[in-house]
Amino acid sequence: MSRWVVTETYGHLVNKGVLDARTGSATRVAASAGGAVPGAVAAPSAEPRSRPDRPPGAGGAPERVPRRATHDLAPGVPDLRHVPREAWLRAARDALAAATNEDLGGQPAGGHPAAREAVAAHLRRARMTAGPDRAVLLTRSATDGMSRIAAALADAGHTHLLVEDPSWAPLRDVAAAAGLVPVPVPVDDGGISTDRLRTEAARTGARAVLLTPAHQFPLGAALSDDRRAAVLAWVREVDGLVIEDDYDAEFRYDRRPVPALQGLDEERVVLLGATSKTLSPAFGIGWMVVPERWRAAVLGVSVRRGPTPGPATLDQLTLARFVADGAYARHLRAARARYARRRSALLAALDDQLPGARVGGIAAGMHVTVDLAGLDLPGVDPRGIDAAAVAREGAARDVALVDLRRYQAAPSARSTVLVIGYGNLADARLEEAVRSLRAAAEAAAR
Repeated sequence: MSRWVVTETYGHLVNKGVLDARTGSATRVAASAGGAVPGAVAAPSAEPRSRPDRPPGAGGAPERVPRRATHDLAPGVPDLRHVPREAWLRAARDALAAATNEDLGGQPAGGHPAAREAVAAHLRRARMTAGPDRAVLLTRSATDGMSRIAAALADAGHTHLLVEDPSWAPLRDVAAAAGLVPVPVPVDDGGISTDRLRTEAARTGARAVLLTPAHQFPLGAALSDDRRAAVLAWVREVDGLVIEDDYDAEFRYDRRPVPALQGLDEERVVLLGATSKTLSPAFGIGWMVVPERWRAAVLGVSVRRGPTPGPATLDQLTLARFVADGAYARHLRAARARYARRRSALLAALDDQLPGARVGGIAAGMHVTVDLAGLDLPGVDPRGIDAAAVAREGAARDVALVDLRRYQAAPSARSTVLVIGYGNLADARLEEAVRSLRAAAEAAAR
C-alpha cells in the first residue's frame, strides 16, 4: 500500500474527528470520538458539534473549522486540493524580501500601488477592461467591494438597487445593510430581462443595477449581446451605474471568456472581482475597477472603515508578485482545463444516473442547475419531488446539495431545481457522488 493511501486515510479520519493529530505528538484516537461510527457525520450545513467532555468555549478550546461534505456538490467553492500553495509561498518570500521600509510602514486606502498595477494589467489582458491602474482598488472580497459601492451609492442619494432574481444573496444583503432597497428583476436563458429592468427602474426610481453578465449565478446564463447593449443604453439614459460582479468569468470552456462589460463603458460600470473562486476564499483578496466620478466617494467609504480597510499589505505584495511572475495565469490555465474535464464527466454521470433531468447553464464556471421535474426513474413520481427534501436526503448521505430557492429574493413554495457545484468535487468520487444524488432523489420521492 502506498504512503499516499495511508496519509489520505489518516487525514480523512482526522477530519471526521475520529483521530486527533497534533504537531510534535503521536496521532491518537480523539477523546471526543466515543463510540461514534465514522460515517455518522453531521451535514455540512449543521453547526459544529461541541466536545461532550467540556462545555462550549471551556478551557479556551478552539472551535473546529466546519468540515465539508465528502461529496461536495455545493456551488461556489473552487478545487481546494489544487490551491497553488508552493507558488504562493515563493511569491510571498520574494515579495517580503523585496519590500521596502516604506512598504511595511502603512497601507494606502486604495491598496498598494504595485498590487493595483498588477491586477490592472491582468484584467486588461484577461478581461479586456479599460481605465488606468489607479481605477483598481483592493478589497477583502467581492462582497467587501459591494458593501463599499453600496455605501457610496447611498451617500449619493440612491435608495434602490436593481438585482437579478435569483442571485447571490450576500451581495443583496450588504446593499440592504447600506440602506439600498433591492429590487428583484427576473433572469432567463439570456440573462436579466431588460424589459423588466426598465419597468422596475421606472417604478422605483432605481438608477443602479447589480449584474453577473459573464456567467449568471445561479442559473448559468451569459448576458446576450442585445441585452448587454440595452443595459448600457439604459444606464446612460438615467445617468446611473452598473455594478458588474465578474462571477466565474475566468472559466469558459466552449469559447474565449466574454469580455467584461466594464470595458465597453468605464465611466458607467464598476467591476467587482476576487480570488475566492480562482484560488480560495481563504486568501481574502478582492478588487474593484471604479469609474473616475465614483473613485473619491468609494475611497471615502474605505477611509471611514479604519486604517487598514483592505487586505494586508504583504498579501497585496504577494499577489502582485504572483501575478507578475505569471503564476496566476498558469494556475488559471490548469484550473480551466481541469474544470472543463470535470464538467464533461459530471454531465455524462448525470445523464446516466438521472435520466430525464434537465441540466442548465452554459459551458462555464463551476456549477450547473439540475431540474428534476422530468426525472424518469423506476418507481419515482417526479411530481412529488421537492429540491429541499432532496438536499436533506443528500446531507444524510454526506452529500452537499443546494436548492435553487436559497438564491431567490422571494423563495417559491416548491422547487425541483438543484444548483450543483463541481469545483471542489474530487474526480475519483464524481460517479459515486452522482449515485448518492440519485439515491437522495429516490428517497425524497418516497
